[in-house]
Amino acid sequence: MSATELAFKPFSRQQMAQRAAADIPEGWYVNLGIGIPTMISDYVPMDREVIFHSENGVLGMGPAPEKDKIEPWLINAGKQYVTMRAGGSFCHHADSFSMIRGGHLDLCVLGAFQVADNGDIANWATSENDTAPAVGGAMDLAAGAKRLWVLMEHTTKDGSAKLVSKCTYPLTAPGAVKRVYTNLATLDVTERGFVVLGMAPGLSFEDLQARTEAKLHLPA
Repeated sequence: MSATELAFKPFSRQQMAQRAAADIPEGWYVNLGIGIPTMISDYVPMDREVIFHSENGVLGMGPAPEKDKIEPWLINAGKQYVTMRAGGSFCHHADSFSMIRGGHLDLCVLGAFQVADNGDIANWATSENDTAPAVGGAMDLAAGAKRLWVLMEHTTKDGSAKLVSKCTYPLTAPGAVKRVYTNLATLDVTERGFVVLGMAPGLSFEDLQARTEAKLHLPA
């Protein structure tokens, strides 16, 4: 392990979700994708109004339930147990997708395998070993939500970059991503490419660039 690696501590998945939750404005309708994004609902205080949507027909999700308070019939699109906030509701799957395709969601937060510096996203797989071995609702969400954020690890397990100049995996949607949260940084997708808004404590811009295939920029 290098001296640089010893000098900084990456954000945990909980911290990544907490950072994204803090940035969601009051009153937004938000879809949370499978994986790390589902944790965001755990970090929105009950005195704030953020309405979380799941494409299987749930509107108004709350944080994950305590182990002794699980309602087995109440799950999100990732088959995880969820709770409901006051005023929450259920609807038919088709009505849920009408909300998505009709442009009624302010934000969707997805995981990804790759994000390009022009906002392209690749986040689906067809392997039977994957949790969701299909495109699912990701294409609808990327096209229908007013804005798209991504929560993901900054690199793969073998250290390969996931923030790239051009996606090499099949695209979910072109030019859709507006912001990326990783375990190393928060970045906006702009006309210049990736602009770094913040980094893990102790990590330098040069170290972040070394872990990123796409060119990074500092705020003007």
